[in-house]
Amino acid sequence: MNFQVSSIIEWVTKYTGLSESAQGKLFKTLLAGVVLFLILFVIRRIISWRVKSVERRYIANKTAGYAVGLILTLSIWRIWLGGGLAAYIGILSAGLAIALKDPITNLAGWLFISIRKPFAVGDRIEINNTKGDVIDQRPFAFSLVEIGNWVDSDQSTGRIIHIPNGWSFIYAIANYTQGFNFIWNEIPVLITFESNWQTAKEILNQIATRHSAIKSEYAAQQVRRAANKYLIHFNHLTPIVWTDVKASGVMLTMRYLCEPRRRRGTSSAIWEDVLNEFAKHPDIQLAYPTQRFYTMPGSSSESLRPKA
Repeated sequence: MNFQVSSIIEWVTKYTGLSESAQGKLFKTLLAGVVLFLILFVIRRIISWRVKSVERRYIANKTAGYAVGLILTLSIWRIWLGGGLAAYIGILSAGLAIALKDPITNLAGWLFISIRKPFAVGDRIEINNTKGDVIDQRPFAFSLVEIGNWVDSDQSTGRIIHIPNGWSFIYAIANYTQGFNFIWNEIPVLITFESNWQTAKEILNQIATRHSAIKSEYAAQQVRRAANKYLIHFNHLTPIVWTDVKASGVMLTMRYLCEPRRRRGTSSAIWEDVLNEFAKHPDIQLAYPTQRFYTMPGSSSESLRPKA
């Protein structure tokens, strides 16, 4: 028997150039692969018999495959390169560091969020163009009730979005409610050049003041409280109407403070008041894109005009 094995080894060495040591390592590698494959096959058969849920069966099969793959990798390393316990620990640590990079980053992000508190549960935030109200915070991810997207004016879509904590290191976080608990909202109103824009501006200023969510003194207290933690200051806290000229008319823009979750409600109420008030003034008309044509004196179209 030993003679037959020696003959096979010599024959392989002659025609492949592999040494006896390399042949032994190759045989052990194939043997380890076959044995582990059979073990994985048996494990998956047991899972298919015992686990009825499709989702749990999928997770169990994936976990078994990863575990067998890791064992096979360590076995091949041991067969070909050798090494003791320290080498195994070093390889395993490096492999885990690479494989678990995202979970480790998410844990670090959770610590950052817990300590620095860029947001808390209940805050309305925006991160990587995703906006919503924070409803849950966990070691690996936080959850938002989404706003915006296909819904206008920061209204809820009804979807819950789970965002990895690691995003806090990659993307800027906009917090609607932290520090200064109000946001500035602007509503542009375009009126024609022929309109009485001074009267329109007075009307809009009164409407914006009436619908401003807070009084200026209360807002000033909020600013002073936020200034203890952040460098926040505003020159004007009362509503204001800015004047600009556009191609189709005079643009009057109302700027006022409102609560973040009431932006659409105040915009709707303000527009209703604007329409009602402008209807009382015939000299104020909302503008829209128009075209005007001028005829040069003496042109052929001039003769077609009716004579007085």
